[in-house]
Amino acid sequence: MLIVLLLCTNVWAGGVLEQRVAAGKRLTLDRKMGNCLACHAIDNGPFSGNTAPPLFSMKSRFPDKKKLVAQISNPLANNRDTIMPPFGLHGILTEDQIHKIVEYLYTL
Repeated sequence: MLIVLLLCTNVWAGGVLEQRVAAGKRLTLDRKMGNCLACHAIDNGPFSGNTAPPLFSMKSRFPDKKKLVAQISNPLANNRDTIMPPFGLHGILTEDQIHKIVEYLYTL
């Protein structure tokens, strides 16, 4: 019984994660929301930018998800001269939206 419950929990959790990744991808590629493509190159993104680092191997570049969340939320904390908007600090994206974007970026 416990094994069945654990398997069902993992399937449900996987489905929720897949939904969050899909939502994060939509936010990342949406020109009116995350608009990451304005500056970053992303493999599957149309008309990628080239003024910021390309987004690839994000899990190895940011092994701690909290650091990537912080970077998106307020990049000024690490670099006062950055041109990246502080998406969380300025309320451009919610904390939940930023976490969804990080889930997506971790698939790259």
